[in-house]
Amino acid sequence: MGLKSTTDKLLRGDIGAVVSDVKNQLERSLNLIGVIIISLAAMIGSGLFVLPSFAAEIMGPGIWLAFLLAALVVLPGAISKSELASTMSESGGSYVYLERTFGPVLGTISGLGLWASFLLKSAFALIGFRAYMYAVTTYFDVTVNSMFVIMSALLLITILNIFGIKKVKSFQTPILAFTTGLLIVICIIQLFDANFDFSRPIDGAIDVTKNDPILLGEAAALVFVAYAGIIKVGAIGGEVKNPQKNLPSGMLYSLLIVTIIYCSVTFIMMASVDGTWWLDSKGDAREDPVFAFVDAVASTKIGITIAFLAVLTMISGALSGVLASSRFLFAMARDNLLPQPLEDINTKFETPHWAIIITSLTMAICIVTLPVKDVAKLASGFQIMVIMVLNLSVIILRRANFAHDWYHPTFRSPLYPWLQIIGIIAGGVLVFIMGEKAIFGGLAAVIIGVATFNLYGKKHYENRTTPFQTFTQLFSNPTPSDLKIRRAAFKAADVYDNNHLTLSEFISAMKALDISFSSDEYRFIFHKADSNGNGFIDIEQFLSSFPCEEEE
Repeated sequence: MGLKSTTDKLLRGDIGAVVSDVKNQLERSLNLIGVIIISLAAMIGSGLFVLPSFAAEIMGPGIWLAFLLAALVVLPGAISKSELASTMSESGGSYVYLERTFGPVLGTISGLGLWASFLLKSAFALIGFRAYMYAVTTYFDVTVNSMFVIMSALLLITILNIFGIKKVKSFQTPILAFTTGLLIVICIIQLFDANFDFSRPIDGAIDVTKNDPILLGEAAALVFVAYAGIIKVGAIGGEVKNPQKNLPSGMLYSLLIVTIIYCSVTFIMMASVDGTWWLDSKGDAREDPVFAFVDAVASTKIGITIAFLAVLTMISGALSGVLASSRFLFAMARDNLLPQPLEDINTKFETPHWAIIITSLTMAICIVTLPVKDVAKLASGFQIMVIMVLNLSVIILRRANFAHDWYHPTFRSPLYPWLQIIGIIAGGVLVFIMGEKAIFGGLAAVIIGVATFNLYGKKHYENRTTPFQTFTQLFSNPTPSDLKIRRAAFKAADVYDNNHLTLSEFISAMKALDISFSSDEYRFIFHKADSNGNGFIDIEQFLSSFPCEEEE
């Protein structure tokens, strides 16, 4: 696509096509540094500010090794995700890869599992937000109802997601960077403190007389969710410059950086303060371990500053997490595996409002009904299982390439297939060590996924090829008059003059043209026209949905 092509369209007055060209040109805007920043922002949050105390409750001060082990288990999955992302850049991320590899049944299971894991991670962030908010309000002698605060924050997050606030990332990244940077500075200062004890976290990690190796695996499985953001970045492959190089490099560099941060910070925390400071007065893991650490080694005022910044960090993390998890429902609805309202885009705010609302309501139920540790366990368990299946996807697609001639990754995993096999085995061991709750959670995802497919997806998914064939037969060889009418229908349906149509607007345009199909058939035609999978179609995509436009 060149400048001349865009200029020609502009001279013809085809504004929609020009907008599309510019958008496509901007899509490849992220360089290596951009990929690293986005990936780090997706990973650092509740994993750093909440999980250390829960891990320490299991295995004591040696938790830095648990974070390291979790990173090593993530590594094969991150490399496999890079390979899959280099050939499939559609909206929906990991769900798309699994659905295209294994078919609609496992696609439904994996999509719902991914949705559950990301909403649970966001729920965990809100729980952590509650603890740090309590520290701030207690310091200023203000009494608040913690559950009311959480639900109010969730309601605000839901509204902001529906409104489509564009500046979240510009707010989130500096706050996250400053908070993490301040914590790292405090940790560096502690290295020179007279009470710093290197042996405490080392003995806690490797001395089997003090720590059962099984406990290491259990702690690693619990903190696995801290690295969940590493696979998010694969979904933006279409926006990355030179993705075959920058995408895998960015994922691996960010994984290395965040592993160093997690391991070094937790090491220093445990070496700086003696005793079981990560437990509260009842003997349960604290939900605000970073505040407790800073309060102990620096001052209460600095601890409160950290706590306030952590509140902002986790609210913004939950804000982006709700939208990320709702995208799985959106992608599944686009594949006719879930009801059509879940792929509806709000015509004014351009967000999948019903998918966001369902996600938020489910989060609220989880927060109210599940113990905080179970939320972390289930989120980690789902993520481990997804990583395992991603590794398996690469093996299957490589081995069955003759049946998948579309699979031509520009980045190919090194050490194939041994890296993937190791990742699958290691993930399976962690799930087993996690215990019955993680296993039952996985089984529940399978049962719910199969039931959902049989109750809804099976009836609608099998109709996917029928309407387009009918449409092709009915609307071939358009005349100039036909094209003029179709342009007019597009303009009339574009209520907010956005130069694109949502599914509901598209259906209105079809009906205005006296084109009558079932709801599933309209959806299928729309999805065929929406080639980039963003939930909108511009004028060019609309006209190209009518066959043989090139014969004008």
